[in-house]
Amino acid sequence: MLVYASFDPFPAPKGAATHIEAFVSRLAEAYGPWHLLTVAPSPGTVAGHALPSSVTHVALPTPGGTLIERVLAFRRELLRWWGGRRAEVVHVRSIFEGYPLARGKGRLCERLVYEVNALPSIELKYHYPAVAEDRELLVKLEAQEQRCLEAADLLLTPSQVTADLLAERGAPRARIRVIPNGVDPQRFAWRAPRPWGAEGPRLLYAGTLSAWQGVHVALEALALYRRDLPARLTVVGPGRKRQRRALLERAAALGVEAALELLPSCTQSELLELHHACDVVLAPLMPNDRNLIQGCSPLKVIEAMAAGTPLIASDLPVVRALADDASALLVRAGSAKAIKDGVLRLGAEQGLGERLSRAARARVEGALTWERAGRALLEAYAGLLSR
Repeated sequence: MLVYASFDPFPAPKGAATHIEAFVSRLAEAYGPWHLLTVAPSPGTVAGHALPSSVTHVALPTPGGTLIERVLAFRRELLRWWGGRRAEVVHVRSIFEGYPLARGKGRLCERLVYEVNALPSIELKYHYPAVAEDRELLVKLEAQEQRCLEAADLLLTPSQVTADLLAERGAPRARIRVIPNGVDPQRFAWRAPRPWGAEGPRLLYAGTLSAWQGVHVALEALALYRRDLPARLTVVGPGRKRQRRALLERAAALGVEAALELLPSCTQSELLELHHACDVVLAPLMPNDRNLIQGCSPLKVIEAMAAGTPLIASDLPVVRALADDASALLVRAGSAKAIKDGVLRLGAEQGLGERLSRAARARVEGALTWERAGRALLEAYAGLLSR
């Protein structure tokens, strides 16, 4: 039995669901039937994700009013589904599903693959600010992370920054494989940038409204730019009611509420249409421990590069791993003025946007596709199964 388990809703309009689809599909092609265990999607979620017929998807319920209640519910349902089964390989994406499997590894599976996309001891405070003050909870999270790291026969991560952190925490480098995220070039078709309209550039921010993403900096950059020239900002992606309310309140305080379009999550095809309808994509990731110490491989950067819309992104190691100065305008992280100046440069320097666009697409096709990531995944699995 081969199992891929993830405390993520699937299908869903988030990058995690895109990653799951790519990896599970490739594993099923190579090794036959897989069981995919995920959180049940929210009602009314548009699918947008296709799995091979050899993948059996089981969506587990996660009732509860808090994250901890939902995690514990998912773990109960996961072990109830497991019953007396024993897997040859189980692939997990977080400690939320991984910890009970790591604890019972000898009984539940032969090999454990831990795909480290985020570490809750670092990341959770950006979603739930009160976590930062709960030292007891942080100690528990770190202990569960360590148990998963020690039990894993193979550690996968999309970021070299994350790989270095795992090694600092005692993980053998021989077990760590870095596989950056990717994009399907056919699904994310390229289109050359077009001249800006009379209303000025339409800026796009795609992603969650979490603080580490820097959407507030994008809003401040819009306000700075609009002091002299017209521009609009479209923000699309998931966010809690309090995050959306805070963003709208900040826009009103900056005097740019009328120039802000706030959209809910959308499908990949709708997201591509938005990229092609906009003139500049912003990826203003913040210089904090989430991005500098934990690491990430932001899909927003790769998707913008694939679509052809000129990209302005924070100059951080996690971004430099994906884009260079030929394929994006990399600016000082956390600086609204640097973003504004980047937009001004795109408007003033003839041909710059198209040069960046073509170089970005070439970089994606050469190194940042899900096909390439899938090959690296199978190479890692081949090494695991041969041991």
